[in-house]
Amino acid sequence: MTHLSVNINKVATLRNARGGNVPDVQLFAVDCERFGAEGITVHPRPDQRHITFRDVELLRPLVKTEFNIEGYPTEDFIRLVINNKADQVTLVPDEPGQLTSDHGWDTVKHKTFLKETIGRFHKAGIRVSIFVDADTEMVRHAAETGTDRIELYTESYAKNYPADKELAIAPFVAAAVEAQKHGLGLNAGHDLSLENLQYFAQNIPGLLEVSIGHALISEALYYGIENNIQMYRRQLMGNKH
Repeated sequence: MTHLSVNINKVATLRNARGGNVPDVQLFAVDCERFGAEGITVHPRPDQRHITFRDVELLRPLVKTEFNIEGYPTEDFIRLVINNKADQVTLVPDEPGQLTSDHGWDTVKHKTFLKETIGRFHKAGIRVSIFVDADTEMVRHAAETGTDRIELYTESYAKNYPADKELAIAPFVAAAVEAQKHGLGLNAGHDLSLENLQYFAQNIPGLLEVSIGHALISEALYYGIENNIQMYRRQLMGNKH
């Protein structure tokens, strides 16, 4: 079954709005695992506006499933990931002040940089995933970087799903098939939600993991986090691949 990794950035955003430690980000991560999450994702940005570097250090001994740290590979970020022995690092091509991730890597233009960076993580024994658009050429060249997995950037799927779900998912199916041809593991994330997740999981071959934050945390305001995690897991249980 496809694993669910809960991105807890928004919990840190809420905490930071008032200072102090409410809500408790570390306790929230532990509870997410207790409620059925199979991974915890954090994205510490250079300005530390939500998850901080200190949060990563505090979370590392607490997370017992998969600890996935995502971000742009600055030297500070690389040291943070290696020093805290992430289970997986997800590399994104974000600008320093970017509000949220909004595109995948150009794996042709940045191939040498990615190869060198991925090699450093591999030397530390850390699995690497890189953020890629649903573009078979970008997937094909991603395989040449040495990455273990790619994470498909799913914003366009989520945006187009209400109008035509078959058309929306078509490029993602093609990208997934291309990934399998090259032996790449497959993750996905961005704007996946209770509305569109099940169809995606049922139709994407080889989908190993989805990382979901904004929608899951927002929906939890209505459903409660324990119930909501179980609702997401039920969406993934229909994955036929």
